[in-house]
Amino acid sequence: MPIGIFLYEIDESFGPNILAEYYLSDVKISQEILKDFIEKHVKRELIDATIRTDEYKYYSSKVNADSINKSNLYLGFILKEEEALISLKTEFENTENIIIQNFSTDKKKMIELLKGNLTSILSLMEKLKEPKVITEAINEKTKKMLDDGKFEEARELIDLGEKIPEKLSAEIKLADQLFKDKQYKKAKKSFEKAAELAESIQELEINAFLKKKAEKVGFFPDLLKERDLLQKDIKKEFIDLTHTQLRAYERVMPSIDKVINITNALEEEEALNTLIELQSDLQKASQLYKDLAVIDKQIKRLLLKLK
Repeated sequence: MPIGIFLYEIDESFGPNILAEYYLSDVKISQEILKDFIEKHVKRELIDATIRTDEYKYYSSKVNADSINKSNLYLGFILKEEEALISLKTEFENTENIIIQNFSTDKKKMIELLKGNLTSILSLMEKLKEPKVITEAINEKTKKMLDDGKFEEARELIDLGEKIPEKLSAEIKLADQLFKDKQYKKAKKSFEKAAELAESIQELEINAFLKKKAEKVGFFPDLLKERDLLQKDIKKEFIDLTHTQLRAYERVMPSIDKVINITNALEEEEALNTLIELQSDLQKASQLYKDLAVIDKQIKRLLLKLK
């Protein structure tokens, strides 16, 4: 579960500026981490960025805030290292909408907004983790139904409340495990089944959350296929490379950028670091090629002067 949330903007001339932040512990976002985010968001043009330390994981993503004339707004979360990002990424769109709809230059109001949103996320995560919490929520609903005289609906919900929370919790755990095992198609079906169970007990927030999660996981197989094809094309460019084919360094850059974005979405940190290193070396090689071309022209010009 997230232990911190922060909203900031990036000014390419002056650097990052924290607009609001709220934390559940002493772990906070540092200037050093923010500088790393600038490197990933601005220089590498990544929409999503993750930074890991020994104990914690920092996640940041660009907010689509064109409607409020903000092109450099970013939202971030802090989690413990062992926690997966997929749930937060699924919840990000909802958080983003709340921020855009209620955006203010009043820092106190924005802090309260982030606090309320983090509390809401924690409540949702707690429900997903503990069947007991879902059962208590059902009990509250049935009490209201009985007070409103909806006896038949209350009876149906009571019957469902005896068996659905345990089933829902077990299905979510199964889906999470399938996701960790990279069985994405099975994970998607499991999340969809869990969403149906949530809907049956009128847990609409959980239902919407799990549907989004299933949809996101469903894209993973296509992303993997696209990445494999791009990587094959990149490797093919460099087979039997000779000094007369040095433009290959420049040609593969768009493909490298796509592979980096896909790998980032798949949360494969080790592969991402390798790709970023490869991208850096290719950029250096491309610049050397350009420099070589300039020198080559200069040499030819000088040779023509010789009698």
